[in-house]
Amino acid sequence: MTNVRLGYLLTIFVMSSIAIIYQIQIVRLQEKIFHLETNQNQNEQKTNKKSTATDDIVVVYNRVPKTGSTSFIGVAYDLCKKNKFHVLHVNITANNHILSLNNQHNFVHNVTNWDIMKPAVYHGHFAFIDFTKFGVPKPLFINILRKPLDRFISYYYFVRYGDNYRPYLVRRKHGNTMSFDECVEKNLPDCDPSHMWLQIPFLCGHATNCWKPGNKWALAEAKKNLVNNYLLVGVTEEINDFVAILEQTLPKIFKGALDHYLTSNKSHLRQTVQKDLPSSATVKKIQESAIWQMENELYEFALDQFHFIKKHTLKDKMQNVMYEKIRPKSI
Repeated sequence: MTNVRLGYLLTIFVMSSIAIIYQIQIVRLQEKIFHLETNQNQNEQKTNKKSTATDDIVVVYNRVPKTGSTSFIGVAYDLCKKNKFHVLHVNITANNHILSLNNQHNFVHNVTNWDIMKPAVYHGHFAFIDFTKFGVPKPLFINILRKPLDRFISYYYFVRYGDNYRPYLVRRKHGNTMSFDECVEKNLPDCDPSHMWLQIPFLCGHATNCWKPGNKWALAEAKKNLVNNYLLVGVTEEINDFVAILEQTLPKIFKGALDHYLTSNKSHLRQTVQKDLPSSATVKKIQESAIWQMENELYEFALDQFHFIKKHTLKDKMQNVMYEKIRPKSI
């Protein structure tokens, strides 16, 4: 009887041992499966990140009025479906160029977190916004500047006669046929040089000094932002090259942009219907003003920087960048 009981206990012990060993093997197998699945998910995430890296591109074009911005942004609208990106117009009440602090915050939040809209081009007539002030990465800012007197005269006649983009829209100075020369000769407010103070504050930003005509700090800040916070600032007079550089730099968005710009009617949009050239006396008087001198200094600074970028981008298309002597070596 005792032998039977011992045999029974031994059988139970053996079966229990087998069950424990089997359970250990199952646990180890589950751990291996878990690690394999984890590694696979990580690899998939890395692959997805690689494949969607360009999908996070956000370009902000805070366009200066009367610089050819409508023609340029028209190309983006035509290409957005083909190149699979979104274009969004930032329409501000009463065409205000300055956003309140809460609207700056909301704009920064939307641009940063509105993932369904990425990649995207946001555009509108508003001053530069420092995204880093709100604790988020900055997007790619671009802009176009124009010779200040040319831009000023174009705007002067635009608000009187309109343009060929919407020829039937009555402008706010409709019926006023006074020439720019006559306006300057009479020292009237419409042609006061202080109204040229626009390209500097657009690049300067939302600081109070940016919007004080003739402020030297504003000019310095605009230059600093142009170099440090803008991907590219072109000039109206060389807008073809501006488009070409963007196409080469950001092909995800601007692939085919130059050909489309040159062959479509986009390069001829929004031309002022009537515009008289100023007399030499008018030009001399305007150029004597401190405002023109500062705005022109920014323009010349932007032109030099643009030419520098163009030289090392369009003329060096065959330039290669290789990564060598990578350490430590992969095992």
